[in-house]
Amino acid sequence: MKQNTWTVYTNEQKQELKGITERYKACLDAGKTERECVELSVRMAEDAGYRSLTEVMAAGEKLKAGDKIYAVNMDKMLALFRIGEEPLSAGMNILGAHIDSPRIDVKQNPLYENEGFAYLDTHYYGGIKKYQWVAQPLSLHGVIVKKDGTVQKVVVGEEESDPVFVITDLLVHLAQEQLEKKASKVIDGEKLDLLIGNCPLDEAVEDKEQKEAVKANILKLLKDKYDMDEEDFSSAELEIVPAGRSRDCGLDRSMILSYGQDDRVCAFTSLFAMMDVTEARKTGCCLLVDKEEIGSVGATGMHSRFFENTVAELVALTEGESELKVRRALMNSRMLSSDVSAAYDPMFAEAFEKRSSAFFAKGITFNKFTGSRGKSGSNDANAEYIAALRKAMDDAGVAYQFAELGRVDLGGGGTIAYIMANYGMEVIDSGVAVLNMHAPYEVSSKADVYEAVKGYRAFLKM
Repeated sequence: MKQNTWTVYTNEQKQELKGITERYKACLDAGKTERECVELSVRMAEDAGYRSLTEVMAAGEKLKAGDKIYAVNMDKMLALFRIGEEPLSAGMNILGAHIDSPRIDVKQNPLYENEGFAYLDTHYYGGIKKYQWVAQPLSLHGVIVKKDGTVQKVVVGEEESDPVFVITDLLVHLAQEQLEKKASKVIDGEKLDLLIGNCPLDEAVEDKEQKEAVKANILKLLKDKYDMDEEDFSSAELEIVPAGRSRDCGLDRSMILSYGQDDRVCAFTSLFAMMDVTEARKTGCCLLVDKEEIGSVGATGMHSRFFENTVAELVALTEGESELKVRRALMNSRMLSSDVSAAYDPMFAEAFEKRSSAFFAKGITFNKFTGSRGKSGSNDANAEYIAALRKAMDDAGVAYQFAELGRVDLGGGGTIAYIMANYGMEVIDSGVAVLNMHAPYEVSSKADVYEAVKGYRAFLKM
């Protein structure tokens, strides 16, 4: 059994850990949606000397070792590259993580009034336990895009002076029938509508024929603040997430409680490592993708050709246009598919196989395979690749552990690993163990966040 890493840290390491985890919490607070994560990451990258690939191409420049480049796809997907000493066709060291998290989305025709209450109609995103999202403060994040192309950002519910929103639940006094239902049926998806108002428009009170006066008041408020008409909901992307900031967890402050740690705990630690490693033989890449929680589909998911097309552009700017060299660059690459793992929870010990579980404060987690039951849908990493990773981690003094996701026949999960493995590259799942995975608030160990950054640095230098 691996030892608890807190027992071996020096005071200097504890100070570095504190700096990393405070920075990580700030990123969680600033990046509650995939758009916000990309905007924040680009800002951090530019501060570290990264330049837009679009600008480099427009200037007709060539790329050389040491150059730092980023490319953005639809404001929801980001790839960062630090060009190495070896040719790109010799392969890259890729850190890949996803920046979408389970949440509740606002529909395209959402606003309605019912018995004096105004609501937004919703559709949940990703795998959630619906009952966990009721009766707690929620915030609204996203964009409203008008027909003239104007983009209006929306963030309501994060400041102390902001209002918050709620999805209501049935009072326990009347909940006898509700409490007899299975957990999956306690709250129906159609009842996850967001309560946003109860006050009628002043002018409507005097107009006895005015119907839906509360809705009319909401529309007036939206018009005043965002110059938004009801029809603009159809070209808006509004996401409902827990309100409030990430917090230290435990009297010893050894853990972090926050929304969205699946998978931003891996995304931001990968980003930190990418900023830290300034020289390496291999080209380093940090890839942050959308839509993993719903199958990595669409133009901003890993199944899209964005990454492959971007690599083709980089090959053209370094070695000259060559489809063969693009294929070689992808096939010769190594990747950590950085996603969270389920931390062993003694309160639910029956769901885990203890010898093959990830534990808090035991370091970065490697999953040789994911999938479900008979390894269905899994990437299964080669033993030779795992051996090379073990050596790299040991040489860098990184604490690490190997794990699976729960008991064999109980369930399972997947990541973007199998998609990237289609190129023939070496891929393994790695990341941070979390409690409450996919809940509105997830828990991570500060020690594991720190070890993840160390591990990702070591990988980029392989």
